[in-house]
Amino acid sequence: MDSRKVILLVGALIVAGLTAFFARTLMMGSAAPQANAMGMPVAPVDGPEVLVATRALPVGTILDATALQFKPWPKELVDNAYYLRTTTDVKALAGTVVRNPITAGQPLTQGALVKPGDRGFLAAALGPGMRAVTVPVSTQAAVAGFVFPGDRIDLVLTQSVAGGGDGPPLKVSETVVRNMRVLATDQRTDNTVGEDGKTVVKTFSTVTVEATPKIAEQIAVAQTLGSLSLSLRSIADNSTELEEAIASGAVKVPNSADPKAEKAMMVQLATQPTSGNPSFATGADVSHFQRRTVPGKPAEGGTAVIAPAGAPGTPGAGAGNFPGAAIAMGPVVRIARGNNVTAVPVGGKN
Repeated sequence: MDSRKVILLVGALIVAGLTAFFARTLMMGSAAPQANAMGMPVAPVDGPEVLVATRALPVGTILDATALQFKPWPKELVDNAYYLRTTTDVKALAGTVVRNPITAGQPLTQGALVKPGDRGFLAAALGPGMRAVTVPVSTQAAVAGFVFPGDRIDLVLTQSVAGGGDGPPLKVSETVVRNMRVLATDQRTDNTVGEDGKTVVKTFSTVTVEATPKIAEQIAVAQTLGSLSLSLRSIADNSTELEEAIASGAVKVPNSADPKAEKAMMVQLATQPTSGNPSFATGADVSHFQRRTVPGKPAEGGTAVIAPAGAPGTPGAGAGNFPGAAIAMGPVVRIARGNNVTAVPVGGKN
């Protein structure tokens, strides 16, 4: 082989080797700082620990221990209104109400919270358009004291419907309102924690709940009809009630499959008290020796029956909205005098 070609080949090999060496050196040199940066510890925040929200807290939220925690905060950003670990008792803030919306991770300010006993405390705890209603209850009717502010309850009305016939009156209970938020039990708006860290259970004689204006009127009437009991609801969602709310139009289903819109729909259902279409149980549903209906006072030329509206197998089932409505039966004569119409049973006197 020609010596000139050998020299050129050796030179090409040397250049290729040098190129590979420098390329490898450049690659290792650029990767080294990145590795060092990833391995470097994060510098600690230079500042005191302040109280921040662990989750989003809308207006009217009743605070508990799970909603708050202390985190270091840059000292140049610390405001005098913040709650500092050195001067704050977290237990004393339990039961306070959020006056202004607070995002997750945001420090709490003293002006954003309303404490029990402060002016406007109960008004701050209410949602827009809602009312506070106080209901008297007995120890047995209050779930033995295991209902706390922030819980959700149903309201059950128990009453006796007297008739004009023989036998005992009709015993009936019905769930008149569902999914109401408890604002206070007696004068307590927080959950008292004992020395062992557990919530102290106390009995109470009144409970204050959040209701719409219409439901507030219904509760006022229900108190005059009979005794009221509390039924504690589960934290889990109720799929049956969701389907009923969608069917009735109380909850609007989002057109698109947007997770945020679906979450907003579920929150609306979970925080909305409802009434109407009450479920009920009569004495016969509990005991064979009790009545399902009760006869009314007999009228001349006919009879009258008093029964819960919509009770199976009763005359006029499904008509009316008031259990215990009287249904007159028998032949009558209607006499019109101008605009006045009088119904007189056959054989009766005008």
